[in-house]
Amino acid sequence: MNPLRLNILMIVFNQTGKGTYWRAYHFARILAARNHSVTLISTSKQARNGISYREIDGICLVETPDAFTGSLRSGYDPWNMINRISWLRNRRFDIVHAFESRPIVIYPALEVKKRGAAMVLDWADWFGRGGSVEERNNPIARSVLRIVETYYEDHFRKHASGTTVINNFLKVRAISMGVKPETIRLVRNGSDTRSAVIERKEARNQAGIRDSGPLIGFVGGTYDSDARLMAKAFNRVLDRYPNAKLILAGYFNRDIESLLADPRVIIRTGPITSQQVHMYLSACDLCWLPLSDTGANLGRWPFKLNDYMTAGRATVSTDIGDLKEVVPCYKLGVVTKPDPDSFAAGTLDLLNSPDEAISLGNTARAAAENIFDWEIITKELEDFYLGLLSNQPR
Repeated sequence: MNPLRLNILMIVFNQTGKGTYWRAYHFARILAARNHSVTLISTSKQARNGISYREIDGICLVETPDAFTGSLRSGYDPWNMINRISWLRNRRFDIVHAFESRPIVIYPALEVKKRGAAMVLDWADWFGRGGSVEERNNPIARSVLRIVETYYEDHFRKHASGTTVINNFLKVRAISMGVKPETIRLVRNGSDTRSAVIERKEARNQAGIRDSGPLIGFVGGTYDSDARLMAKAFNRVLDRYPNAKLILAGYFNRDIESLLADPRVIIRTGPITSQQVHMYLSACDLCWLPLSDTGANLGRWPFKLNDYMTAGRATVSTDIGDLKEVVPCYKLGVVTKPDPDSFAAGTLDLLNSPDEAISLGNTARAAAENIFDWEIITKELEDFYLGLLSNQPR
């Protein structure tokens, strides 16, 4: 129990239950459990009018309306921004933690900062020029958003009292923009180790998987370039293990089947709960992180890795960004060059050495519990908050 009770506001542009919402949510639930008052503002999945409130895991969750629909509810709607600023009027906080700096996040955060809060700006994705905007297929949208995303991503960095970054690449970028190194804290995503390890055979029984061949796991969506890398590598794995299957746990956003020699090797679960994701990953022999060498992948930390660690499964990853050091340092799996031949070779090495794969899976789970657990990561964030407040002008 922390003797100093902080009043903390966290703001995300994402819809509840999507994207960076989960990063903020896990911080919020643990800080609330540590006796802090935590409010989390996210975008409602459907509402176009009215602000709703509910308590979830000790957090006051505030969901604001957005005039847009679907994937367009992504941080730029003036109506959403106005609702947030209006709701925050006359409310005071010790800390406002803005997750990314799109308009519906940064302008409400700046309003709260005016009333004395220390503002922390989180950087967990590289959206602007050189980053994920370059992955957009529509050239007009790409050209327009390159300007807009870059402005909002870069312009407000020095307005914050402190900066949290998800990887070292973004830390270097922040310093290059003039952010003082001593105000930056590396805060990666954590692992939710409340889920116990499930033995592989038991997990396959729970999932209704009767296949006896190798199972490789992948969770969530990906970029086009990563899907192509994944498909080409899996075709090579099939040459050696024709009975291998690739489990796509959760929502997968690409037509990978058309790129495979045999589309029947894919097991798609569709949208499922986090507990079901854990079950499917536990049914696998190993898990995949096939990230291509792009700015979008350099500027992020894949949540998937934490899911794989929690499941106690070895990861085959490409050597992109922090993964090049983190995976071998903590013995989470193996890293390869970001090409199909190298990635398939690394996968086959582990499939041919099941004892090694099991050993790496065990050390990965230990790392999840002792290094990457959300409790540990959030304690580091709490210490960062307290340090900022001790230097905050009164």
